[in-house]
Amino acid sequence: MNDDVRNIVLGVVAAGAGAALGWLARTYLWRRRLRRKQAFFGLPDNSESLLVVNRDAGGPDLTVMRHDVFALLELSALIKDCNAGVQVVAHDAAQQGFGERTEFCVGGPASNRRMAAHLSSLLPGVRVNVDAEPGPDRGAFRVGGEHYRLEAGRSEYVLLARLTAGERRSRVRPVFLFCGQRAIDNQAATRYLARNHERLARKYGGGSFVLLLKVVNSQAYGPDVVELVADVTRAAQAPPPEPAAADAAASTTRPARS
Repeated sequence: MNDDVRNIVLGVVAAGAGAALGWLARTYLWRRRLRRKQAFFGLPDNSESLLVVNRDAGGPDLTVMRHDVFALLELSALIKDCNAGVQVVAHDAAQQGFGERTEFCVGGPASNRRMAAHLSSLLPGVRVNVDAEPGPDRGAFRVGGEHYRLEAGRSEYVLLARLTAGERRSRVRPVFLFCGQRAIDNQAATRYLARNHERLARKYGGGSFVLLLKVVNSQAYGPDVVELVADVTRAAQAPPPEPAAADAAASTTRPARS
């Protein structure tokens, strides 16, 4: 074998080795990214998850609104990327606890009984006005001491939460809540999660969080323009003050009359 042939052979071997190492490195990085995504969503390979759908608040039947269907499609894509399965259940048929399977619950408490139960038990600091009669506070959120009114098509709010409960939280599957003032806000929250889950995983790891998002000018931009208002985890998980205690506190801070 002369020098030219040997150099060609060595070049081919080096190129093959480089390609193999590059493929191994890309595979390793892809698998690590997948494992992190699976850990954040609580969806290991071949696991099962639960999609809890609401109904149109205007009728008694299970009629999922168009934007809620889009939200379910966003979530289905995330679940498929994690190599997991999903079961779609109506809000009034999901009569089970949580922690064994990852749950994605979509819709406000007016149209989703499951969401109402989660807010009551997991987020006692959140109040949602579910009055059917029109009024300035219809659909408004109260988180802690802050009040967020709905301005349909202009300024709307949605809560995006990842919650775990129990002593062994690493083994408990999370519950994801998408509680919007309107259906388009639910879709905005699922899209926000799809786009930002890596950043959220780096910040919160496997812990709980509650984010208040603002959907800006949905009548023009749809669910695409979303602003993070605040991390309201502490206020949402803290029980509201008792009325008597609140009155007592107000009386102690009220200036005395001369």
